Amino acid sequence: MFLRSLRLPIFLASRALSARPASSMTVREQPFDYFLVLDFEATCSREKPPPHPQEIIEFPVLKVNGRSFQVESTFHQYVQPRVHRELSSFCTELTGIIQDMVDEQPFFEEVLEKFHEWMCSEGLLGPPEKQVAFVTFGDWDLQKMLPSQCSYFKIPVPEYLTSWINLKKAFVEATGHWPKTLPETLEYCRLEQVGRHHSGIDDCHNIASVLRWLAEKGHVFRITGHLASRTAVKTSLTGPAPSL
Repeated sequence: MFLRSLRLPIFLASRALSARPASSMTVREQPFDYFLVLDFEATCSREKPPPHPQEIIEFPVLKVNGRSFQVESTFHQYVQPRVHRELSSFCTELTGIIQDMVDEQPFFEEVLEKFHEWMCSEGLLGPPEKQVAFVTFGDWDLQKMLPSQCSYFKIPVPEYLTSWINLKKAFVEATGHWPKTLPETLEYCRLEQVGRHHSGIDDCHNIASVLRWLAEKGHVFRITGHLASRTAVKTSLTGPAPSL
């Protein structure tokens, strides 16, 4: 039987989890106090198109300091799917997520509320107001996956999840090279890969490594993607989580 601990909500607030501080000699001042590195994993199958609806089954976010580029805190939660409750063998092979890791976990709307609580507890929503940017490897996570699932289940998208930095675009701006995959990008940067590809939390750590590498090369990050505001709900800077 799988470890019982994986059945419990996973809500981490670990400090300085990884990574050396970025070199102060080369890092230019960034317009953001914190970067929130995010990488969803979702239900999938070998057949095309993927199952409808696709549902997020892993929701990991790293809080990265915008000056030192150290990981200061982690939110990590597995999510129980509602529609396609049984994970396909392909999904398990791809992500490393087995059935026991999602059974009895919270459903998506509860995880969104937990994430909002984490954002508040980390002081990311003020006061005082912080300049925060989500970072993804590609546009899929926040341009397609999150709004698609929210739309299907009639859940508003929190406003702070409607803009992001696509690290692929930042990478090509800084290097002139378009990165096709995360492993290829790590190889280009001569960075060691942490864990397995398509584990959401491992991918987050690897994305954070590339983020730091670009900062050390003098790159200044900017928001590259936006979601139409009509799909979002405003969230109070100091109040409780919105009713999702």
